[in-house]
Amino acid sequence: MSKTLKVLLIEDDTIEVMKLNRAMTSLNLKHQIIEANNGEDALHILQKKEILPDIILLDLNMPKVNGIEFLSILKSDDTLKYIPTIILTTSNNQKDLLECYKIGVAGYVLKPLKYEEYVSKIETLLTYWSINELIKV
Repeated sequence: MSKTLKVLLIEDDTIEVMKLNRAMTSLNLKHQIIEANNGEDALHILQKKEILPDIILLDLNMPKVNGIEFLSILKSDDTLKYIPTIILTTSNNQKDLLECYKIGVAGYVLKPLKYEEYVSKIETLLTYWSINELIKV
């Protein structure tokens, strides 16, 4: 049985946030989306440790604290390091990919240009994590 997830979306592009929410609606998914505009805002949300997400969807290219910097900070925290973090990005740079896996990312998903492909990837990603056994921190 799949469960409803609390998903922290860290994305600075309003269009991408709207696209994820639209995909969730079209798929009739009831996951709770918590939005952060950048890594710095996300760290403020996570430091409160009141509403910790089940998974994090993280863009790489953001102002203030970029995705790789955020990931490094997250994985150095004894509580937060267990939250599966999936990169959701347009960057197919192999250096970024390698760096993210070195730090401890749970997945690296390229945002496709076609909306239908995006919806399919989001559905697969969220279905997978909603049936996974997750650590409650």
